Parts: sequence; structure tokens; C-alpha cells
Amino acid sequence: MKIQKILKQHRRDFTAIMECEHCGQEDLNKYGYDDANYHQNVIPAMKCKECDKTANGSYRPLTTKYAEGEQV
Repeated sequence: MKIQKILKQHRRDFTAIMECEHCGQEDLNKYGYDDANYHQNVIPAMKCKECDKTANGSYRPLTTKYAEGEQV
């Protein structure tokens, strides 16, 4: 899965529309967290509800809105 569009963000918490790279299925992610761990480890491990696949080798994580360690 990858982030297609961030709908809203408050500090580091965000809600986004996720899209499967394999089948194009869209899903609402209500509880995202904008830090490096979430972008590099959690999002690529998300399974698509339609095809049950995770991100492939071409997945590129987004950068965070705020720098690591920065208090918001």
C-alpha cells in the first residue's frame, strides 16, 4: 500500500487514502502517524484487503512533514 492522498493531519497524526500498487484498490487509513518508522516499516507491511499483497520492491517512503525529534 502507498499513500495516495493525506486528507487531514494534526501534529503527527494523519488520515489518508491508501492505494494498492498491485490492484489499485483504495482504502481509508484512519490512524496514520507521521514518523520515519511508520513510513519505512508500517506502510510497506500493510496488506491490501482485495488482493492480500504488501508493497513491492519499488516502494519509496514519503518524508515526514516535521523533522525527527522535532516537537510539534
